[in-house]
Amino acid sequence: MTSLLKIVQTADEEKIAEFFQASVGQWRSERRYYSLPQGETKEMVSMITIWFLRQGDDELQKLAQLHDLQDLGSLTCGAKVTWESTDLHTARKEATGVTVFGAWGNILYRDRGFATTKPVTALYSFPHPQALSLRTEYNNSVFEEEIKLIGDKYRTRQTIISRAGEQLMIGQYLEKRIGS
Repeated sequence: MTSLLKIVQTADEEKIAEFFQASVGQWRSERRYYSLPQGETKEMVSMITIWFLRQGDDELQKLAQLHDLQDLGSLTCGAKVTWESTDLHTARKEATGVTVFGAWGNILYRDRGFATTKPVTALYSFPHPQALSLRTEYNNSVFEEEIKLIGDKYRTRQTIISRAGEQLMIGQYLEKRIGS
């Protein structure tokens, strides 16, 4: 049974590495957030840059240390993502940031979460070869996200945030590659 688990983990790790490599570059992300149940919307534009991180990269070793992993070289690959977000209607800069992702088995380690600066983990899977599905839980909230590559120039994303079984927000994103 252990060898079957190892084969599945290795296949997942290969898929996540391919997905991260296909996502490398600069992206313009147009997003719309729907607050539930009120239905209020917020529209944002973000400039995102993604780098691929190979096993053993310093950033992945720091991430492994943040998560108290015994083997600092255990994360098989990862990605570093920077972003700068602006409110579409007010042109006000909303947020800038950096996050690091690292994969091991079917777990995606992050140095921060969507709504926290603390390290978090997510279970990941591939319901479709070009679609990465994530499920992250912390602070009594559940974050379900799907990121789908469409050719080599577009990505779509959808995030659903729930607490106590009630959906609080839906985020929908269309991302266009603007540089490599």
